[in-house]
Amino acid sequence: MALLEKMKRSCKSKGWYIFAWGLGAIMGLVLGCQFLGAYTPSTRIPASAEDKFRLMAEAWNTIQDVYVDRKAIVSRQMTHGAISGMVDSLGDTGHSRFLSPEMVRQEAEQSQGGLEGIGAEVKMKNKQLVIVAPMDDSPAQKGGLKAGEVILKVDGEEISNLPLEEAVAKIQGTLGTRVRLWILNPDTGRSREAILTRAHIQIRNVTWHVLPGQEVTHLRIAGFSKGSTRDLREALKKIRETGATRLILDLRNNPGGLLEEAVETISQFLAEGDAVLEKDAAGKITPSPVKPGGVALDLPLVVLVNGGTASAPEIVAGALQDYRRGQIVGEKTFGTGTVLQRFSLSDGSALMLAINEWLTPGKKTIWHQGISPDVTVGLPPDASPLFPTREMIMTPTEIKGSEDSQLLQAWEMILGSR
Repeated sequence: MALLEKMKRSCKSKGWYIFAWGLGAIMGLVLGCQFLGAYTPSTRIPASAEDKFRLMAEAWNTIQDVYVDRKAIVSRQMTHGAISGMVDSLGDTGHSRFLSPEMVRQEAEQSQGGLEGIGAEVKMKNKQLVIVAPMDDSPAQKGGLKAGEVILKVDGEEISNLPLEEAVAKIQGTLGTRVRLWILNPDTGRSREAILTRAHIQIRNVTWHVLPGQEVTHLRIAGFSKGSTRDLREALKKIRETGATRLILDLRNNPGGLLEEAVETISQFLAEGDAVLEKDAAGKITPSPVKPGGVALDLPLVVLVNGGTASAPEIVAGALQDYRRGQIVGEKTFGTGTVLQRFSLSDGSALMLAINEWLTPGKKTIWHQGISPDVTVGLPPDASPLFPTREMIMTPTEIKGSEDSQLLQAWEMILGSR
């Protein structure tokens, strides 16, 4: 029983997570702060689960007694791995997750618009570390890392089959130091080495550039951290001042963020209706209506999405699609559609657990389904999305000759909507 009590205390320390916050953040949709500290996890072992804890104790003792590599036996990692398995068994891949104390701090940085690392959202899939999306102007993006690619080695060490936390820890490091990654592109089967320097990444939520011809503006929202709607409103006002009359809203490689920012963003383009619906475990549906005062209610719109579009931007794309406010172009989105609530644990770590589900205004499921584009367009295997920060230093000829087939398709469509 003493061991059971020890495990009971230890098992409060960690759960499972799927995206590496040290590299970037799949933020999900988090509830307001008033909810975050409202729940205190119980340390009581239910009578119905005593035999299950006893089984865990048997495994714990067996490893402690006989495993040959004594240095590999780290109680904290064993405990974390066990609780990671608990959350993993829920099947909420890509959303419910564990946050270590370090990741909790990085989450706070991300929500405020900055972090340190290489700047790539990652997940563990089929025991491989897969890049969900490189962040704008990050070492990952500058180093050519692309959504869907796999990180095979870190500084020459294989990371396949490692728990996600361990793999991420090997990529994390001191600001200004270099990390050597071996990257596989599953589409082409080719692999390459990428040497990146860890940096402080100041997230720019909103960037924009008027495309050649001065009629269409390419506006990118990179994330929905605090203040993104304020930046969006300012950008839209300046865009109108340029005389541009049409808009490409780029949500590609946007990993998510705060629900309130997503609703406010939708409200810039819709005058009325519901931004999103919330369904609880009992099936009750509660709408979140759009807010008045949108500054781009009449601006013709095409929306770009891809597999790195996750959570909050999926809500935005889903609402704009349901109300036929603008056509969706690109690839099917990631499929993150649950409401996360954070449950703080005793060592400063936390569980981010799905407690409700989001639906589009037309009651379409986002969770595990994603948003399917109206016009499906992929990118060539070696191409990357072209974003406004890059366009600013390109000539009109270079922009028009870009390999970003998704952007070019959206550009052609928005010009054809006269």
